[in-house]
Amino acid sequence: MAKNYTFHRIAFYIGIVAVWQIIAMLGVWPENIFPSPYEVAEDLAYGAADGSLLYGIATSVWRLSIGLAIAIGGGIVLGIFMARVEVINQTVGSLVLGLQSIPSIAWVPLAILWFGLTDGGIVFVTAIGAIFAVTINTYTGVKNINPHFIEAARNMGAKGSQLITSVLIPAAFPYMISGFKQGWAFAWRGVIGAEILFSFLGLGFLLNTGRSLNDVSQVIGIMIVIMGIGLAVDGVIFKRLENKVMSRWGLR
Repeated sequence: MAKNYTFHRIAFYIGIVAVWQIIAMLGVWPENIFPSPYEVAEDLAYGAADGSLLYGIATSVWRLSIGLAIAIGGGIVLGIFMARVEVINQTVGSLVLGLQSIPSIAWVPLAILWFGLTDGGIVFVTAIGAIFAVTINTYTGVKNINPHFIEAARNMGAKGSQLITSVLIPAAFPYMISGFKQGWAFAWRGVIGAEILFSFLGLGFLLNTGRSLNDVSQVIGIMIVIMGIGLAVDGVIFKRLENKVMSRWGLR
């Protein structure tokens, strides 16, 4: 069954490229507006050859990794406190719900004012865009733990940090995985958006450079790279981790 899904997926993308090539050959739009798949691939090959594409990927992924790590760590701590301390839930919890509605890109002006045009500003936008999704899913996971499990752990001597690391986090982990996936998606959008506006290094910078040079091939090529990285991370890391966790918890 999995092989059939893989075949269908590959056939689907091949079909998209074929239709794209046919439209380009028909000359519905000028080449400078609608380049062919070959021209986009050629542009990506040039970028890989001179190192700009690989350096852009490495820079964006590095910023993403730092921002997402901060978001996951902070989101787990905040989510647990919200779930276990009602005063924090009633105060900070309402603020978290409000802040989650703010798009990552809206934090860019504040990041520039606070950090200037530095990596710190981009990491800030990345982390702030992801932390609230992790927080809310962690809160939901801890809240859904059977209270009898927590009482049993306490009766066996678990308390403080031991209760958190040995009971709360493992029991809430299926929910937390969903938060990590959402956080990753928000963080990836945040880092690319911030790089476009900060305009230095990274895939967002290459995207903006293509726009400045009216190079549609580069713009489309970088967009494909961004999408490809997103699909790869979701399929290779989060999908496997989610399947493993769900199987272990007997949810699949």
